[in-house]
Amino acid sequence: MTSSVDATDLILVTGPSGAGRTTAIHVLEDAGYEVIDNLPLSMVARLLEAGTDRPLALGIDIRNRDFSVDALISLAAKLRSDPAMLARLLYLDCARDALVARFSETRRRHPLAPSEDAETGVTRELSIIGSVADHADVVIDTTAMTVHDLKDEVLRWFGRDARQLAVSIQSFSFKRGVPRGLDMVFDVRFLANPHWVPDLRAGTGMDAAVRAYIVGDPRFGDFYDRVSGLIVSLLPAYREEGRAHLAIGLGCTGGRHRSVAVTEMLAETLAEEGWQVSKRHRELDRRSAETIAKGPGDTATGEGAA
Repeated sequence: MTSSVDATDLILVTGPSGAGRTTAIHVLEDAGYEVIDNLPLSMVARLLEAGTDRPLALGIDIRNRDFSVDALISLAAKLRSDPAMLARLLYLDCARDALVARFSETRRRHPLAPSEDAETGVTRELSIIGSVADHADVVIDTTAMTVHDLKDEVLRWFGRDARQLAVSIQSFSFKRGVPRGLDMVFDVRFLANPHWVPDLRAGTGMDAAVRAYIVGDPRFGDFYDRVSGLIVSLLPAYREEGRAHLAIGLGCTGGRHRSVAVTEMLAETLAEEGWQVSKRHRELDRRSAETIAKGPGDTATGEGAA
């Protein structure tokens, strides 16, 4: 069996138009990857059968004639299971209003709305491709990034100068299902739920008061010490084995309070230990995107207790 140390790096790069996919592809090319952009999904298997002695970065565009979200997710899963490949799916994300602004500033037509306004095209594309972020190994939000920021972030994750272990931590709601591609999953639904405290219900695990309430649960200290200690003790072994990425998920009922707070704390702990860490809050990101799409007249409901 091919070890992960000898496996070929393969990065599938996708995301909505205007989020920085082309920039990321160019950065990877400069970093030593063999780059092929706009490759039809049906051609990937044939390309890999030919073999390569270089790392690969494949740009996946929603405009490709055989593109579908299901096909992309299935392809990524199949490649991850191949011991000869170190396959990762990179999703370049960006807020809807920022994408609209970028098209407006450059006066470019959106590829999915060539005869309509940019807002229509952006909304249409996000409704198709946005769910891919839930299945990505790495999500880079370019909303507030400059081109130089994006370059640095891509190199931080995929630079060829050092093949270090990158850790991603994601909070999620069990009601919406466990995200694919996780290596470890921890259920934090046993912790005290801020949803039942009226003053905390509208908040999130990003808020100090919500975090303090969760930490105040008598069961929290022992749980957190054991989980964080376990992960810290295992990361060197994963790195020595040649792993380039480890995905950790923390789930609660609504993905708004407990899992978010613990994700924030665990990311801080691992960063303090010197590990390369990224974090994502799936339900908060989803709620934010829905709020932007609906407009200020609509309101969102809080975390349930089911």
